[in-house]
Amino acid sequence: MANPNSGETILPVLQFSEFPEDVQLCILSFLTPSEISSFACTSKRFLSLCRNDSKLWFSMCDRRWGSTTQITKWGSGMITFKHLYKTLQEYETLIGFWRLSSSQSKIITPNTIPNKPPALVFFEWGPSFITGSRVSPSETGNYDVVKSPFIWMGISPKGEIVNFLQPNSQLQLDSNPIELVVKNHPISTHGSELVSVDVNHLGESHIIIEERVSFGFLRNLNAMNEDSIGIESGSPPDRLTSEMYQYFANRTSPGGERAWRRQRRREKEKHGNKKWDSEHFVKIVNHSPTISRPLQGLWKGICEDASLDFYLVAYDDIGGIACRRIGDSCKPFSSYAPVFWTPNTTFVESPFSYEEEHIYKTREHLLPPGDMLCSGMESVSRILYINSSYDLVIPGLAVPNSVNPHQVEGRIWEYGDGTFGFGFLRDNHIIDLKHIAVDGCLLDAMQPL
Repeated sequence: MANPNSGETILPVLQFSEFPEDVQLCILSFLTPSEISSFACTSKRFLSLCRNDSKLWFSMCDRRWGSTTQITKWGSGMITFKHLYKTLQEYETLIGFWRLSSSQSKIITPNTIPNKPPALVFFEWGPSFITGSRVSPSETGNYDVVKSPFIWMGISPKGEIVNFLQPNSQLQLDSNPIELVVKNHPISTHGSELVSVDVNHLGESHIIIEERVSFGFLRNLNAMNEDSIGIESGSPPDRLTSEMYQYFANRTSPGGERAWRRQRRREKEKHGNKKWDSEHFVKIVNHSPTISRPLQGLWKGICEDASLDFYLVAYDDIGGIACRRIGDSCKPFSSYAPVFWTPNTTFVESPFSYEEEHIYKTREHLLPPGDMLCSGMESVSRILYINSSYDLVIPGLAVPNSVNPHQVEGRIWEYGDGTFGFGFLRDNHIIDLKHIAVDGCLLDAMQPL
């Protein structure tokens, strides 16, 4: 159509209903489920389109997760894409790094002393499931990290959530682990039984993994009598209240003392049969550096004893930087005390003074055997002043003559490739840090031996 005044061609305006169906589906795939519900109320035709699971909800799943997982294989391809969308939307919040926060968690194995698991966990997409792996420093003397899958999360063909873990993190599965569980229950692989668990969210960045209670056990609780094992809930106060009530009731009833002892003995047997103790995890939201926060994230470096250790560098709300160790460390409370901290994030740009060049050049870089590093000052792009003690930076904490500035003052040397090293004036070495992961992919990962 031509405009009679200007002679320009005016293209006709198409309504949404006039678009081809594949174009409509592409546009609608960017909406949220609540927006889809509102849009479905506009007409009967759009209501029919929004109810089409194999078209609209498939398009929504494929656009959001098609590049990271095989959406047609979840639930063995026997669940609706609408149900899959809601499930993957919840699973998506798990992707990334989490830090073990519960001090009471431990792995229980027969005839062994409970040991503390690695503190770092990495969740990632699988072909038709989510995999959670424990990540720990290797003992090879280099930058390799040990990746030990220990939990798998998926959907059964009936649409039920299926979560299970292998307590020792030694299970290697070649086929779909979710299908393996659904077809063979209970499962024992290489003498190690898989444990069914629940993954419960306590807020956006806190989860708890706990052993799932069977329905048979729940029925036993409902039908329990004086010989039962007693009520136990997930809340410690409720459990203590129940125990107190039963204790005084048994003490005032005939044969109560024997019933109380019998109850306590069965409680110990029940706890002894548990294969897994609950573990709490907190999400590491900012695990990668950004342009405005170049030091932020998870890092790994060779320590003074030639072992590999993990570090978490975080920026606080007042503009400061703090670095703490995470993972396996031989030093008690090392994850609580900061490795270094500074309230000032202003870098010193080049050219550097003679004193700063001398501080850098007279220190040795801690590297794996055989690794080479260009240790010249030209590799340093800028410098940041740090401290290893709060006494020098927080007013009111300093005690006169309690801290020697030379013992706690240090430097961060940022390199041209975005990595950095740090060291203190009291030492004659520099710990160079490298990324643990880049773009959501774990670097230098190896399977447990």
